Amino acid sequence: MKAVLSNGDGTVRVSKAPRPTPKGTDVLVKVRSSGLNGADLLQVRGVYPPPPGWPTDIPGLEFAGTVAELGERATLYEIGQRVMGIAGGGGQSEFVSIDESNLVSVPDRVDLESAGGIPETFFTAFDALFNQANITLGDRICIHGGAGGVGTSAIQLARSVGADVHATVRDEQMRKRVEELSCRALTEEEFPGSGPYDIILELVGAKHLQSNLQELQQLGRIVVIGVGSGSTSEIDLRTLMSKRGCIRGSTLRSRDRAEKAVLSQNFTRQINPSFASGAIVPIVDRYFNYSDASQAYEYFKKGGKFGKVVLTWPS
Repeated sequence: MKAVLSNGDGTVRVSKAPRPTPKGTDVLVKVRSSGLNGADLLQVRGVYPPPPGWPTDIPGLEFAGTVAELGERATLYEIGQRVMGIAGGGGQSEFVSIDESNLVSVPDRVDLESAGGIPETFFTAFDALFNQANITLGDRICIHGGAGGVGTSAIQLARSVGADVHATVRDEQMRKRVEELSCRALTEEEFPGSGPYDIILELVGAKHLQSNLQELQQLGRIVVIGVGSGSTSEIDLRTLMSKRGCIRGSTLRSRDRAEKAVLSQNFTRQINPSFASGAIVPIVDRYFNYSDASQAYEYFKKGGKFGKVVLTWPS
Protein backbone atom coordinates (compact mmCIF):
# COMPACT_ATOMS: atom_id res chain seq x y z
CA MET A 1 0.00 0.00 0.00
CA LYS A 2 0.97 3.67 -0.24
CA ALA A 3 1.59 5.66 2.92
CA VAL A 4 2.98 8.96 4.14
CA LEU A 5 6.40 8.20 5.61
CA SER A 6 8.48 10.37 7.90
CA ASN A 7 11.98 11.31 6.79
CA GLY A 8 12.87 11.96 10.43
CA ASP A 9 13.69 15.63 9.86
CA GLY A 10 10.24 17.18 9.80
CA THR A 11 9.58 16.34 6.15
CA VAL A 12 7.58 13.49 4.63
CA ARG A 13 7.42 11.44 1.47
CA VAL A 14 4.87 9.06 -0.03
CA SER A 15 6.12 5.53 -0.57
CA LYS A 16 5.20 1.88 -0.22
CA ALA A 17 4.59 0.30 3.19
CA PRO A 18 3.40 -3.15 4.31
CA ARG A 19 -0.36 -3.53 4.28
CA PRO A 20 -1.61 -4.49 7.76
CA THR A 21 -3.60 -7.67 8.36
CA PRO A 22 -6.52 -7.50 10.81
CA LYS A 23 -6.53 -10.11 13.57
CA GLY A 24 -8.89 -10.82 16.44
CA THR A 25 -11.29 -7.91 16.87
CA ASP A 26 -9.35 -5.65 14.52
CA VAL A 27 -10.91 -4.17 11.38
CA LEU A 28 -9.02 -3.21 8.23
CA VAL A 29 -10.21 0.14 6.90
CA LYS A 30 -9.59 1.33 3.36
CA VAL A 31 -8.85 4.97 4.05
CA ARG A 32 -10.55 7.73 2.07
CA SER A 33 -9.29 10.71 4.10
CA SER A 34 -6.81 11.51 6.87
CA GLY A 35 -6.66 14.73 8.90
CA LEU A 36 -3.40 16.49 9.79
CA ASN A 37 -2.72 17.48 13.39
CA GLY A 38 0.01 19.18 15.37
CA ALA A 39 1.11 15.82 16.76
CA ASP A 40 1.94 14.71 13.22
CA LEU A 41 4.41 17.59 12.84
CA LEU A 42 6.08 16.57 16.08
CA GLN A 43 6.22 12.90 15.12
CA VAL A 44 7.88 13.53 11.77
CA ARG A 45 10.44 15.71 13.56
CA GLY A 46 11.24 12.72 15.76
CA VAL A 47 10.17 14.32 19.06
CA TYR A 48 6.76 12.71 19.65
CA PRO A 49 6.88 8.96 19.04
CA PRO A 50 3.62 7.02 18.83
CA PRO A 51 2.47 4.67 21.62
CA PRO A 52 3.75 1.07 21.45
CA GLY A 53 2.17 -1.02 18.74
CA TRP A 54 1.63 1.79 16.24
CA PRO A 55 3.84 2.54 13.20
CA THR A 56 6.78 4.74 14.09
CA ASP A 57 7.33 6.00 10.54
CA ILE A 58 3.71 6.60 9.42
CA PRO A 59 1.98 9.61 11.02
CA GLY A 60 -1.75 10.12 11.27
CA LEU A 61 -4.08 10.18 14.28
CA GLU A 62 -7.42 10.16 12.47
CA PHE A 63 -8.97 8.68 9.36
CA ALA A 64 -12.23 7.79 7.63
CA GLY A 65 -13.02 5.15 5.03
CA THR A 66 -14.78 1.86 4.44
CA VAL A 67 -14.39 -1.53 6.10
CA ALA A 68 -12.26 -3.76 3.84
CA GLU A 69 -11.55 -6.84 5.99
CA LEU A 70 -12.54 -8.22 9.39
CA GLY A 71 -10.47 -10.01 11.99
CA GLU A 72 -11.75 -13.44 12.96
CA ARG A 73 -13.53 -12.10 16.06
CA ALA A 74 -14.74 -8.74 14.70
CA THR A 75 -18.53 -8.49 14.73
CA LEU A 76 -19.54 -4.83 15.03
CA TYR A 77 -19.14 -3.76 11.39
CA GLU A 78 -19.73 -5.17 7.92
CA ILE A 79 -17.60 -5.04 4.78
CA GLY A 80 -18.18 -1.75 2.99
CA GLN A 81 -19.53 0.11 6.02
CA ARG A 82 -18.42 3.74 6.37
CA VAL A 83 -16.36 4.33 9.52
CA MET A 84 -13.98 6.81 11.12
CA GLY A 85 -11.68 6.62 14.09
CA ILE A 86 -8.69 7.79 16.10
CA ALA A 87 -5.39 5.91 16.02
CA GLY A 88 -2.09 6.07 17.86
CA GLY A 89 -0.45 6.56 14.45
CA GLY A 90 -0.50 5.20 10.91
CA GLY A 91 -3.67 6.99 9.83
CA GLN A 92 -2.05 8.59 6.79
CA SER A 93 -1.99 5.45 4.69
CA GLU A 94 -4.23 3.56 2.28
CA PHE A 95 -5.17 0.98 4.91
CA VAL A 96 -5.40 1.06 8.71
CA SER A 97 -5.99 -1.87 11.04
CA ILE A 98 -7.66 -0.92 14.32
CA ASP A 99 -9.77 -2.52 17.03
CA GLU A 100 -13.45 -2.33 16.11
CA SER A 101 -14.31 -0.72 19.46
CA ASN A 102 -12.34 2.39 18.49
CA LEU A 103 -14.37 3.02 15.34
CA VAL A 104 -17.47 5.19 14.85
CA SER A 105 -19.95 4.97 11.98
CA VAL A 106 -19.91 7.94 9.61
CA PRO A 107 -23.39 9.52 9.46
CA ASP A 108 -25.00 9.46 6.01
CA ARG A 109 -25.00 13.24 5.78
CA VAL A 110 -21.20 13.43 6.13
CA ASP A 111 -19.00 12.68 3.10
CA LEU A 112 -15.93 10.50 3.57
CA GLU A 113 -13.59 13.17 2.25
CA SER A 114 -14.34 15.49 5.18
CA ALA A 115 -15.00 12.74 7.76
CA GLY A 116 -11.26 12.09 8.08
CA GLY A 117 -10.97 15.48 9.75
CA ILE A 118 -13.54 14.70 12.44
CA PRO A 119 -12.21 12.13 14.94
CA GLU A 120 -9.12 13.67 16.51
CA THR A 121 -10.39 17.23 16.77
CA PHE A 122 -14.00 16.49 17.69
CA PHE A 123 -13.12 13.66 20.09
CA THR A 124 -10.54 15.91 21.77
CA ALA A 125 -13.00 18.79 22.12
CA PHE A 126 -15.80 16.45 23.23
CA ASP A 127 -13.66 14.89 25.94
CA ALA A 128 -12.40 18.27 27.17
CA LEU A 129 -15.84 19.89 27.31
CA PHE A 130 -18.07 17.02 28.42
CA ASN A 131 -15.77 14.76 30.44
CA GLN A 132 -13.20 17.17 31.86
CA ALA A 133 -15.14 20.45 32.18
CA ASN A 134 -18.67 19.01 32.63
CA ILE A 135 -20.20 21.67 30.39
CA THR A 136 -23.87 22.44 30.99
CA LEU A 137 -26.61 24.65 29.58
CA GLY A 138 -25.84 28.32 30.11
CA ASP A 139 -22.13 27.98 30.88
CA ARG A 140 -20.07 30.93 29.70
CA ILE A 141 -17.04 29.56 27.90
CA CYS A 142 -13.96 30.94 26.15
CA ILE A 143 -11.99 28.86 23.67
CA HIS A 144 -8.44 30.01 22.98
CA GLY A 145 -7.56 29.29 19.34
CA GLY A 146 -11.07 29.27 17.91
CA ALA A 147 -10.13 29.16 14.22
CA GLY A 148 -8.23 25.85 14.22
CA GLY A 149 -9.49 22.32 13.88
CA VAL A 150 -10.12 21.71 17.57
CA GLY A 151 -11.34 25.27 18.06
CA THR A 152 -14.04 25.13 15.37
CA SER A 153 -15.08 21.72 16.70
CA ALA A 154 -15.27 22.94 20.31
CA ILE A 155 -17.31 26.00 19.36
CA GLN A 156 -19.94 23.84 17.67
CA LEU A 157 -20.05 21.31 20.50
CA ALA A 158 -20.42 24.02 23.13
CA ARG A 159 -23.17 25.73 21.15
CA SER A 160 -25.01 22.40 20.82
CA VAL A 161 -25.64 22.33 24.59
CA GLY A 162 -26.68 25.96 24.87
CA ALA A 163 -23.45 27.45 26.18
CA ASP A 164 -22.58 31.13 25.76
CA VAL A 165 -19.49 30.75 23.58
CA HIS A 166 -16.58 33.14 23.09
CA ALA A 167 -13.34 32.37 21.24
CA THR A 168 -10.02 34.12 20.75
CA VAL A 169 -8.27 34.41 17.40
CA ARG A 170 -4.69 35.39 16.67
CA ASP A 171 -5.51 36.63 13.18
CA GLU A 172 -7.98 39.53 13.00
CA GLN A 173 -9.04 38.27 9.58
CA MET A 174 -10.47 35.13 11.22
CA ARG A 175 -12.84 37.07 13.47
CA LYS A 176 -15.74 37.12 11.01
CA ARG A 177 -15.40 33.44 10.08
CA VAL A 178 -15.36 32.39 13.73
CA GLU A 179 -18.38 34.55 14.49
CA GLU A 180 -20.26 32.78 11.69
CA LEU A 181 -20.21 29.76 14.02
CA SER A 182 -22.52 31.71 16.35
CA CYS A 183 -20.00 32.78 18.95
CA ARG A 184 -18.31 36.02 19.95
CA ALA A 185 -14.77 36.32 18.60
CA LEU A 186 -12.03 38.20 20.48
CA THR A 187 -8.46 39.00 19.65
CA GLU A 188 -5.96 37.81 22.24
CA GLU A 189 -5.52 41.44 23.33
CA GLU A 190 -9.27 41.72 23.98
CA PHE A 191 -9.40 38.67 26.24
CA PRO A 192 -8.24 40.35 29.50
CA GLY A 193 -11.31 41.85 31.15
CA SER A 194 -13.78 39.88 29.00
CA GLY A 195 -14.67 37.36 31.72
CA PRO A 196 -15.70 35.84 33.98
CA TYR A 197 -15.96 32.42 32.32
CA ASP A 198 -17.23 29.15 33.74
CA ILE A 199 -14.98 27.21 31.36
CA ILE A 200 -11.79 28.23 29.55
CA LEU A 201 -10.51 25.79 26.95
CA GLU A 202 -6.78 26.36 26.41
CA LEU A 203 -5.66 25.24 22.95
CA VAL A 204 -2.73 27.64 22.55
CA GLY A 205 -0.44 27.14 25.51
CA ALA A 206 1.02 28.34 28.77
CA LYS A 207 1.23 32.05 27.93
CA HIS A 208 -2.47 32.50 28.71
CA LEU A 209 -2.54 30.66 32.02
CA GLN A 210 -2.30 33.57 34.46
CA SER A 211 -4.80 35.68 32.50
CA ASN A 212 -7.07 32.62 32.34
CA LEU A 213 -7.08 32.51 36.11
CA GLN A 214 -7.92 36.20 36.29
CA GLU A 215 -10.91 35.74 33.97
CA LEU A 216 -12.19 32.58 35.66
CA GLN A 217 -15.59 32.52 37.33
CA GLN A 218 -15.97 31.19 40.87
CA LEU A 219 -15.75 27.37 40.67
CA GLY A 220 -14.61 27.75 37.06
CA ARG A 221 -12.68 25.12 35.10
CA ILE A 222 -9.64 25.51 32.86
CA VAL A 223 -8.86 22.57 30.56
CA VAL A 224 -5.49 22.55 28.78
CA ILE A 225 -5.34 20.53 25.56
CA GLY A 226 -2.76 22.46 23.53
CA VAL A 227 0.71 23.81 24.29
CA GLY A 228 1.91 25.09 20.93
CA SER A 229 2.95 28.44 22.42
CA GLY A 230 4.80 26.83 25.33
CA SER A 231 4.23 24.35 28.11
CA THR A 232 5.59 26.10 31.20
CA SER A 233 4.25 29.10 33.08
CA GLU A 234 4.45 30.83 36.44
CA ILE A 235 1.08 31.42 38.09
CA ASP A 236 -0.16 32.87 41.37
CA LEU A 237 -1.87 29.99 43.15
CA ARG A 238 -3.69 32.44 45.38
CA THR A 239 -5.82 33.42 42.39
CA LEU A 240 -6.73 29.80 41.78
CA MET A 241 -7.52 29.33 45.48
CA SER A 242 -9.67 32.43 45.70
CA LYS A 243 -11.69 31.33 42.66
CA ARG A 244 -11.90 27.75 43.99
CA GLY A 245 -11.00 26.93 40.42
CA CYS A 246 -9.79 23.79 38.71
CA ILE A 247 -7.05 23.30 36.10
CA ARG A 248 -7.13 20.05 34.17
CA GLY A 249 -5.19 18.68 31.23
CA SER A 250 -6.10 16.11 28.62
CA THR A 251 -4.61 14.23 25.68
CA LEU A 252 -6.02 11.30 23.69
CA ARG A 253 -3.08 9.67 21.96
CA SER A 254 -1.62 7.82 24.93
CA ARG A 255 -4.93 6.40 26.16
CA ASP A 256 -5.43 2.67 25.92
CA ARG A 257 -7.90 0.86 23.69
CA ALA A 258 -10.55 0.51 26.42
CA GLU A 259 -10.56 4.23 27.22
CA LYS A 260 -10.83 5.13 23.55
CA ALA A 261 -13.65 2.60 23.16
CA VAL A 262 -15.69 4.32 25.88
CA LEU A 263 -15.02 7.71 24.30
CA SER A 264 -16.08 6.40 20.87
CA GLN A 265 -19.31 4.96 22.27
CA ASN A 266 -20.20 8.16 24.10
CA PHE A 267 -19.41 10.26 21.03
CA THR A 268 -21.63 8.03 18.88
CA ARG A 269 -24.53 8.36 21.31
CA GLN A 270 -24.24 12.06 22.13
CA ILE A 271 -22.75 13.77 19.07
CA ASN A 272 -23.29 11.63 15.96
CA PRO A 273 -27.00 12.59 15.83
CA SER A 274 -25.97 16.25 15.45
CA PHE A 275 -23.80 15.33 12.46
CA ALA A 276 -26.67 13.30 11.02
CA SER A 277 -29.01 16.30 11.28
CA GLY A 278 -26.48 18.81 9.98
CA ALA A 279 -26.47 20.81 13.22
CA ILE A 280 -22.73 20.14 13.51
CA VAL A 281 -20.46 19.92 10.47
CA PRO A 282 -16.77 19.19 9.86
CA ILE A 283 -14.96 22.34 8.77
CA VAL A 284 -12.13 21.78 6.29
CA ASP A 285 -9.79 24.58 5.29
CA ARG A 286 -8.17 22.66 2.41
CA TYR A 287 -7.92 19.20 0.90
CA PHE A 288 -4.69 17.73 -0.51
CA ASN A 289 -4.29 14.57 -2.55
CA TYR A 290 -2.16 12.07 -0.65
CA SER A 291 0.51 12.34 -3.33
CA ASP A 292 0.94 15.98 -2.32
CA ALA A 293 1.49 15.16 1.36
CA SER A 294 4.72 17.13 1.59
CA GLN A 295 2.93 20.27 0.36
CA ALA A 296 0.11 19.61 2.82
CA TYR A 297 2.59 19.51 5.70
CA GLU A 298 4.21 22.75 4.61
CA TYR A 299 0.78 24.39 4.33
CA PHE A 300 -0.20 23.12 7.77
CA LYS A 301 2.94 24.56 9.35
CA LYS A 302 2.19 28.09 8.15
CA GLY A 303 -0.84 28.61 10.40
CA GLY A 304 -3.69 30.96 9.59
CA LYS A 305 -6.09 28.15 8.72
CA PHE A 306 -9.81 27.93 9.39
CA GLY A 307 -10.61 24.34 10.29
CA LYS A 308 -8.81 21.21 9.16
CA VAL A 309 -6.24 20.22 6.55
CA VAL A 310 -7.16 16.82 5.12
CA LEU A 311 -5.41 14.32 2.88
CA THR A 312 -7.61 12.36 0.46
CA TRP A 313 -6.93 8.85 -0.82
CA PRO A 314 -8.29 6.93 -3.86
CA SER A 315 -11.89 5.76 -3.44
